[in-house]
Amino acid sequence: MMGRRLLAQVMATRAGAFGVIAVALLLVLAIFSPVLASHNPNAIAPIDRLQGPSAAHFFGTDQLGRDLYSRVVYGTRIAIGVSVVVMSISLSIGLFLGIMAAYAPRAIDQLILSVFDIINSFPRLILALALVAVLGAGLTNVIVLVSVVFIPQFGRVARAQTIAIRNSLFLEAEQVLGTQPWRILLHIPVVITIEAGLSFLGVGIRPPLASWGGLLHDGYTYLDQSPWLAVFSGLALIFATLGFTLLGEALRDAIDPKLRQSR
Repeated sequence: MMGRRLLAQVMATRAGAFGVIAVALLLVLAIFSPVLASHNPNAIAPIDRLQGPSAAHFFGTDQLGRDLYSRVVYGTRIAIGVSVVVMSISLSIGLFLGIMAAYAPRAIDQLILSVFDIINSFPRLILALALVAVLGAGLTNVIVLVSVVFIPQFGRVARAQTIAIRNSLFLEAEQVLGTQPWRILLHIPVVITIEAGLSFLGVGIRPPLASWGGLLHDGYTYLDQSPWLAVFSGLALIFATLGFTLLGEALRDAIDPKLRQSR
């Protein structure tokens, strides 16, 4: 009942309704990619390279003749999958380190905070590039390094909330963390853009896996021959980041009435 009321509040605004529909569509695409894709995303057909949209290839083809629509659909699975795994890892480790820092001796507490400050002092994409230089490219390494970037975001909140209520008679994980679902949703677009940025620079998800950033890179390379690679992969990236951002903001307003009134 409470969930329905919250959903109704979110859907009451155009931005919230768009966010719900966009995120729902992205999840459907990610889960049912094999069913919704019209072709094998990795099937090479040089004779069909750089074609425009048609009945056979809805979004056209790339420089190797691969179906662009299918690669964009499978790119959704990569983007959402990486975001969910990164948020889970960052949330778990951040919660652990934040609580440990709150209860540890002052020296250890200051050490953990110093590490958080060092990580936060770098622009996220620059830090991700530096970690890639150490770990190397690839799906697993991208997940690990982007998780490292976001751990301080959750760790500091967990530490602050633990210090505030550690003398209370109860200690539930949700209260300790103090992180509402909208806060996590607002981080997902950043994860998607970092992964896309790394893939665009050629140090993220490796081919033949379909990544929106990788598709954007191909589109930029062959922009003078076919604009469709850049157009459709760029639209997918914009749609995903905008959808999660608007849904997170709508949830924030619905969950925190004081904040909604102040806005």
